[in-house]
Amino acid sequence: MNKVMLIGNVGKDPDVKYYDADQAVAVFPLATTERGYTLPNGTQVPDRTDWHNIVLYRGLAKVAEKYVHKGDKLYIEGRIKYRSYDDQKGQKRYVTEIYGENMELLSPKPQDNNEK
Repeated sequence: MNKVMLIGNVGKDPDVKYYDADQAVAVFPLATTERGYTLPNGTQVPDRTDWHNIVLYRGLAKVAEKYVHKGDKLYIEGRIKYRSYDDQKGQKRYVTEIYGENMELLSPKPQDNNEK
């Protein structure tokens, strides 16, 4: 089974592109942080942040375009994919991506002062 579940903060606004009859793909980085701790001998272990490349398709990409912004907290559920390519210098590059199948917005909605 290939299943990934992440809770983290969006690193930048999603980059959304449209193709084939209004189909969309959204790409953005997500940061997850493992909190630091103190060992019994007093040694401090610092926080550790990992960055993940998130890819969303179709309706989920359109939701991300409309509602997801830099700094928002998200829950992403999906699968991990690996790919490689040759860069301009002919070097082999490897990319790890999370293909999202479910997304939940965890940041509170901004308050609209005009509502009564």
